[in-house]
Amino acid sequence: MNIGKVVLDLPPVKGNPRNSEGAFITLKDGAIMFIYSKFSGDKPNDDASASLSAIFSYDNGETWTEDKTVVTKEDHLAKNIMSVSLMRMDNDDIGLFYLVRKEENDTRLHLRRSSDEGQTWSDALLCIPPEGYYVVNNDRVVKLSNGRIIAPASYHRNGYSSVKPGVRWDSRGEVIFFISDDDGQTWREGLGKSQLAFNQHSNSGLQEPGLIELENGVLWSWSRTDLCYQYEMFSFDKGETWTSPQPSRFTSPCSPMSVKRITTSGNLLAVWNPIPNYNGRAEHAGKAWNGGRNPFVCAISEDDGNTWGSYKLIEDEQDHGYCYTAIHFFGDSILLAYCAGGPADGNCLAKLRIKRITLDEVEA
Repeated sequence: MNIGKVVLDLPPVKGNPRNSEGAFITLKDGAIMFIYSKFSGDKPNDDASASLSAIFSYDNGETWTEDKTVVTKEDHLAKNIMSVSLMRMDNDDIGLFYLVRKEENDTRLHLRRSSDEGQTWSDALLCIPPEGYYVVNNDRVVKLSNGRIIAPASYHRNGYSSVKPGVRWDSRGEVIFFISDDDGQTWREGLGKSQLAFNQHSNSGLQEPGLIELENGVLWSWSRTDLCYQYEMFSFDKGETWTSPQPSRFTSPCSPMSVKRITTSGNLLAVWNPIPNYNGRAEHAGKAWNGGRNPFVCAISEDDGNTWGSYKLIEDEQDHGYCYTAIHFFGDSILLAYCAGGPADGNCLAKLRIKRITLDEVEA
């Protein structure tokens, strides 16, 4: 039986072919703000036209307002902007992180700040100095216990294009961690980066990394791969250098996993797709691509990731795909936002869903 209650679906409609990847934050008045990627025009591709929109809930996620535009691609003279992270900064601003895609070889993370709880935003600050194609997933920028901010990025040589023949796209990502030690004012690369050994056997390399700080101060990072597992690496110096990537215990298709610490109990919550794309597994249902991203499950670790409890089923429609999760804790509940599209939506990335789950459902 699936856990949780769907509180909002944002399916594609004419002129709005995709709603996807976002992040939550609780405002000082108790309202919850969710900012996501809203596509326009007639194409849902990652490099199609998109801007950022915000919706608000004033009743703990039960109902949501109509959307309002926060930042447009025209603000950056860009093809699109997407993949939001939200963070309470040290000076009490709200930090809005997002990718700006300008050219085939220029996709980088930017930061805007709001000192009035999301009503207005500062000019954008570039967080990844070197030009290149860098993927930073939604809800992925992390602040450590010492105040350091880390943005885990997957770097792809030669950029990305779905429409220009002859533009080389190296799908094999390598992970670079970008660091700020002054509340997001300046950024630099960490001293090390992570590469997948024997890349000739993989088309993915290390893609769409995430990270979390463990209770002992060690950083745990993971990346999706096409090798049937999330691969993991660890840092013992707050993100400067990392161990060699190795298969984790989390089987998976080439789909992102999300992990966060539950604010009340301190337990870890992992959300992912547990069935890998083994040889012969279909990634399409009819004409709709789902990437094999089902079922969609979560699990709890009560010992900081050493062991994990039984899986709880969130979604399991076999012709749908579920991915790009945002996790938000408040009171005795969790809000999850994720792509949840199926054949009627064109592909799994086109429809955005928000589900509310009680902590009792996942920690029981």
